[in-house]
Amino acid sequence: MDDMTTDEQAKAVLEQVKDAGTGRSAVELGWINQIRISSSRAIVRLNLPDFAVSQRDRLAQEIQDMLKSLEGINEVQIEIGAPPSQGDIGKAGHGQQAELQSIPGVAHVVAVSSGKGGVGKSTISVNLACALAKQGHKVGLLDADIYGPNTPTMLGVADQTPQVTGSGAEQRMTPIQSCGLAMVSMGFLIDEDQPVIWRGPMLNGIIRQFLYQVSWGQIDVLVVDLPPGTGDAQLSLAQAVPMSGVVIVTTPQKVSLQDARRGLSMFKQMNVPVLGVVENMTAFIPPDQPDRRYPLFGSGGGEQLATENDIPLLAQVPMEIPLQEAGDNGNPIVYCNPESISAQVFNNLATKVFHLVS
Repeated sequence: MDDMTTDEQAKAVLEQVKDAGTGRSAVELGWINQIRISSSRAIVRLNLPDFAVSQRDRLAQEIQDMLKSLEGINEVQIEIGAPPSQGDIGKAGHGQQAELQSIPGVAHVVAVSSGKGGVGKSTISVNLACALAKQGHKVGLLDADIYGPNTPTMLGVADQTPQVTGSGAEQRMTPIQSCGLAMVSMGFLIDEDQPVIWRGPMLNGIIRQFLYQVSWGQIDVLVVDLPPGTGDAQLSLAQAVPMSGVVIVTTPQKVSLQDARRGLSMFKQMNVPVLGVVENMTAFIPPDQPDRRYPLFGSGGGEQLATENDIPLLAQVPMEIPLQEAGDNGNPIVYCNPESISAQVFNNLATKVFHLVS
C-alpha cells in the first residue's frame, strides 16, 4: 500500500505538462485539475480555454504517458471540463490573483496583436500611433515584441539609446521621442544582431519595466506592439495593466485567419475588449496604376473574422510601395506621404480607435 501513487505525486508529475505557447504548467494555468487516484486508476479533469483547444490531443497523450509511468497506475481517465474561469487564468503564479495596476498618467492602453508573424503588425502599430499623434493626441508606443523589436528602425531612431537613472525598483527610463511619440523598445538595449534568448519570467520582467519604470508622462493612448502568437508577452500584459482594448491584425489569407482567431479567442477569454480587426495587405496598388487593385493574398478574410465575432472591420490596409519604403527609411507614411491611400487609411483607423476607447 505504501508503494501506491498518491494524489500529490500525480499532481507533481503533471506539473511537467506545459502549454506550448507560454511554457507554463497546465496545472498552474488551471487547465488540469481534480486529480485523484482510485485503486489502479487515475482520474484527471482537462479544462481548456478556446485558444488552447488545438493542444488537446497532445496534452491528453502527455497526461496518459506521465500517469501510467507511476507506480500502480494501469488506467487513466481524462474528463473534459469547462474552460478555466478568468480568475484561474489570471493567477500570478503562486496562487495569488493578479491585480491589474494602472500606469500613472496613461489614460488608455491599446494593444495591437496578431496570431502569426509576417502580417505587418508592427507597421500597423507604428502608423496607428503616428496617426493618433498627428491628430493631436499624446501618444506612447511600447514595443513588446522582445524577440523581434522593429519599431526603432521604422521610426528612424535605431541608433539612439534611452537615458536610464536609478537602480532596482527606483530605476527610470526616459522614452525616446520620434514622430510625436514617446517610445521604448528592446531594440534600444541590444545590438542589432544580438538575439534575445529569454524564458518567460525574464520577458515578463522587462515588459513590466517598460510599463511601470518608464517616465511616460501624460499619455492619452499607449499603443503596445505585441509579438505574434498567444504567449508570455500577451499574458504578461493582460495580467498586469487594464487595457482599453486590442486590435487584431490579419491578412486575407486563410492561414493568417486561423491564427488570428486563436489570438482573438485568447483576449476574449481574458476579458480584454476586442476593438476590431485590421486587414493588412488587402490588395496591391501599382504605383503607375493607382486605380487598380490586385488581391494577391485572397479577399474577404478580415471581414469574415469581424463578422464571425460581431466586431467591426476597422481598416483594410493596401500594399503600396511607398508604405514599405517608409518603414525601411524610418519615416512613417502618415508623415512622409500623407496624401497616399495608406496614410488616409491609418488616419481613419486612428479616429475609430480613439473613439472606441474614449
